[in-house]
Formats: sequence, structure tokens, C-alpha cells
Amino acid sequence: MARFNYRLQGVLNLRLQQEEQVKMEFAQASKELNDQIEILNGLIATRNDFIREGYELRNANVMDVRQIVDNNYYQRQMDVIIKDQEVKVDSYRAKFEVARMKLTRAVQERKMQERLKEKAFEQFVEEEKEAEAKEVDERTSFTYTQRSREEE
Repeated sequence: MARFNYRLQGVLNLRLQQEEQVKMEFAQASKELNDQIEILNGLIATRNDFIREGYELRNANVMDVRQIVDNNYYQRQMDVIIKDQEVKVDSYRAKFEVARMKLTRAVQERKMQERLKEKAFEQFVEEEKEAEAKEVDERTSFTYTQRSREEE
């Protein structure tokens, strides 16, 4: 039996390499997005701490106006920092989506090549079956002819 040789194996190997590379890019984009979200959550927690501290300062028996003013200033600054971080998170989210779409496309291209390889293999097997059947027919015909000549 002949050996199956897929003539586009190089293309399939290239698609596999590209998919692995895109997977690494996707993982990196995912990690960066998660890191930025973690930073944002930390900033929000800090702002919440300032809000809680401001509430405690306002409800204290002895009010320290300077601390209250400073606390209000810190809260406003945290709001600005959080807005900046939200913009940064949105930017990283967009990069993540681009990486996700590239990964989806790479997987589709690889699967398409694999399907082509499977179809080529199925066609090869079918051709081999036909060749084998033809050979069996020829042998049978030869054997029949030999026997009929011997009987005469």
C-alpha cells in the first residue's frame, strides 16, 4: 500500500505555528487586562477607604477641618485616577478583543487545513481501495483465464 503524503503539510504546520503564536499573544493580552482590572479594583478600594475615613471624620466628636478638607481632596484625586485607569482598562480590553479575534481566525484557518487534509486522506484511501479492487479483479480474471485454458 502506498504511503499518504499531504502536499499542503507545510501550510498546515505553518498554521499550527501561527496558532501557537497567537495563543501566546492572547494569553499576554488577557494577563495585561487582568492586571489593569486588578489595579482599578485596588484604586476603587482605596477611594472607598477615603470615603469611609471621611464619614468617620465628619461623625467624630471633635472635627478636624483640615483632615476633612484633605480627605475630600484625596477623594477627588482618586476619582480622577480611577477615571484614567478606566480609560486604560478600556484600551487593554480593546487589545484583548483584537487578540481574541486573531485567535479565533487562526483556529478557523488551522481547522480548515485539517479538514482539507482529512478529505485528501479520505480520497487517498478511496483511490487505494479502487486500485486494490482493480488488482483483485485482474488477479481473478487472470486466474479464471489460466484455469479455463488448463481445462481445454
